[in-house]
Amino acid sequence: MSLEFTFVLAVAAGLAAGLWLGHWLIARPRTRRIVAAGDALLKDGPAALASVRLRDRGLEAMFGRLTERLASIELLATTDQLTGVHNRPTSLRMLQVEIDRSARHGRPIVVALADIDHFKRVNDTYGHAAGDLVLHHIAELIQSNLRTSDIVGRYGGEEFLIALPETDPDGGLAVIEKLRRAVGRNPVILPDGTELSVTMSIGVAASAGADLRLEQITHDADAALYAAKALGRDQVYGYREVDEARVVNRMPVSALARQTAASAGSAAAEAAEKQLSKLLARRPGWAGQPSTLIADLAVGLAEGLDLPAGELARIRTASLLHDVGKIAIPGELLATRATLTAEQWQSIREHPRTGQMVLEQAGALRDAAAIALHHHEWFDGRGYPNGLAGADIPIGARIVSIADAYEAMTTWRPYKRKRTPEEALAELRRSAGTQFDPALVELFVAIYGAALINAGEAKLAPAVG
Repeated sequence: MSLEFTFVLAVAAGLAAGLWLGHWLIARPRTRRIVAAGDALLKDGPAALASVRLRDRGLEAMFGRLTERLASIELLATTDQLTGVHNRPTSLRMLQVEIDRSARHGRPIVVALADIDHFKRVNDTYGHAAGDLVLHHIAELIQSNLRTSDIVGRYGGEEFLIALPETDPDGGLAVIEKLRRAVGRNPVILPDGTELSVTMSIGVAASAGADLRLEQITHDADAALYAAKALGRDQVYGYREVDEARVVNRMPVSALARQTAASAGSAAAEAAEKQLSKLLARRPGWAGQPSTLIADLAVGLAEGLDLPAGELARIRTASLLHDVGKIAIPGELLATRATLTAEQWQSIREHPRTGQMVLEQAGALRDAAAIALHHHEWFDGRGYPNGLAGADIPIGARIVSIADAYEAMTTWRPYKRKRTPEEALAELRRSAGTQFDPALVELFVAIYGAALINAGEAKLAPAVG
């Protein structure tokens, strides 16, 4: 090999080595940034790229497109495409995180399973496209009536999972009852203009503490949902632990058996109502005696809102028995004209909760318990026992509070003078927006105002059965 050729090879080899070394020195930091960006994507998802500096427009554009694609894929993987809420695996995963946190800190959590009543009938009658509209409509209503911190997911075909972190049982039942009513009063509008009314049955379970488990609380919510459906649908049922050792098989119930059970349940409710009314009949009106005036006024107002028959029945029962809790308060305390001590006032303030307990124990009257519990809540949130405000107060409780206040003002009380119908109606209007729902007050006056002024308390118009 000649000396010149050897020199050329040496120069070529040196040049190649220099080019390689230069490329390595220049490209290595760039490679490191690419690797860092990739690691961030794998570890923490697209949002982590905000902390990675690529310092290269081409790379930034490429990773920007990749981030958008990954976000789209993540959305597809975690969201139910029909309803827009979380899919079942995602909602259960999120619920597990909240349950772990609740168990760790001893905080309460409420879990509900909601089922659209007679959904198969919707599909069979109006077609699956209408069924899809119903599912989307219900999902939007659920989300719009909950906090952003709450969890909503499609649990099954027509079932939704709802989780309310940092919520106690009473608060959870109030929220879910509000949701049930919202579904009932907001029909689905089909493309041809048909208004399709739907209802929901909802089972609720609540728990807190170190023993909290995902499987147990969802099982309890499912058992409560089954009870809500078995009791006639369109209602909320809270899980109650009766006998852990007893296993109840979920066998199909025939139409005849269901009808028989419903009739027996109605008879039981009527008997319980009569028994409690008889118990209270010997007490004065201010001490809990049932008032047909309050019941008639409340049901007439509810009919003016076009509430369903089941809600009317609940309101009538609660109207008659809303003060049943006063049986635990001494009569002389209720009749006293003296200024109450803090302890005496607390005793009186407890009567809605006592009434709730009575109606809960009565079993067949359980549906009226929430109304009895909340009939002293104020529209502006300053009432008791829970300080609920506005639409968070059950509609039945808002109705009964107006009828109850009118009756209290226009009948004799040992601690204040009787007012005329004109004065009572004027007071209701003055307290609209603070103590009472203003829209309901105006409806009450529109329905009854003239008749009450003209005829006093002898007759009501319209006549209410």
